[in-house]
Amino acid sequence: MKTKLSKDDAINKKLSACTFSNRRFSLIITALLALLILSTVLCIILGPVHVEPRFTWRILLHQILGDRSSLEVDWDKSQFIIVWLIRYPRVLLGLVVGAGLAVVGTGLQALTRNQLADPHLLGISSGASVTAVLSILFGVFSAFGQYGLSLSAFIGALGTMVLVYFIAQENGRVITTRLVLGGVALSMTLGGVTNLIVTMGGSEAGIRSALQWMLGSLSSASWEQLPIPAIVMLLGTAALFITYRSLNGILMGDDVAVSMGINVVRYRKFLLITTSVITGVLVAVSGAIGFIGLMVPHVSRMIVGADNRKVIPVSMLIGAIFTIWMDLLARTVAAPSEFPIGVLTSIVGGPFFIWMLRKKKRSAAGRG
Repeated sequence: MKTKLSKDDAINKKLSACTFSNRRFSLIITALLALLILSTVLCIILGPVHVEPRFTWRILLHQILGDRSSLEVDWDKSQFIIVWLIRYPRVLLGLVVGAGLAVVGTGLQALTRNQLADPHLLGISSGASVTAVLSILFGVFSAFGQYGLSLSAFIGALGTMVLVYFIAQENGRVITTRLVLGGVALSMTLGGVTNLIVTMGGSEAGIRSALQWMLGSLSSASWEQLPIPAIVMLLGTAALFITYRSLNGILMGDDVAVSMGINVVRYRKFLLITTSVITGVLVAVSGAIGFIGLMVPHVSRMIVGADNRKVIPVSMLIGAIFTIWMDLLARTVAAPSEFPIGVLTSIVGGPFFIWMLRKKKRSAAGRG
């Protein structure tokens, strides 16, 4: 037992070598929370249609407290619709999706020990795209009404996760290399299937809707859509945070993880299922939004170091902030038209990816 504790201490010391002190970490979290609140308010106020700032909190209080708020209703119906029925659920869904994808990226980069991993690596988003496009163009799951699209995307995502899991298995163990290569192969195959489906059928309006979903969008956000993604994201994030020691262990290699007393096989299964479920639920309501899970964990590690106890909450906050600002740009840059948010995250993510590779190259050259 003593040996195990000393190894744990050595590992935590190594992970914390480049990490800020707890006091500075608290300051970073406080600053990010303040920025998150400010960003949320601004993203509700700003948009193609001007909204007076006071309406954002007055309408919120009136909806929560009702007649007890003793607030004069000095807004008209159109302002109420814009603020309460459109912008509030859209911004809140953006917070949930951004936070969730960033946390999933953190988990997948530990699972695969690949810093270029993100929620799309395992083909989960591509699987969701196939069934979502079938729903949009041919009415699959239309019997479920407004939930048909989300349900079809979720089923596609989970089905792909199960397939990747079986591809990656060998003698009851999940092989990391197979996981990555199988995910990439499935992603490419399912992407081709999706393009074939779009090419084959549906009306022009249906094809346009399918392409918009494939590129990611929060335009269909509503209060009814919000609870399930929010609950799944919070529970999944809590599960990863509670097991941060195991996450740190497998990030540093199987031998280190075993020396810490971690059941590597079981934890990998847990991590794969958790990240896949979160991704499936989020992709079902937002479409395929790329690069958030790749970029945000790297930014977080640059700020607070490699310890996932600190990386997870920082990634969660940065992912939420980044996503709602990207969505604000998506709905204002070409107003009254709207860009898919996935297009903007890719425009930002591509250069970031190149910069990251060059930074790694310079770092390796410096060590040499």
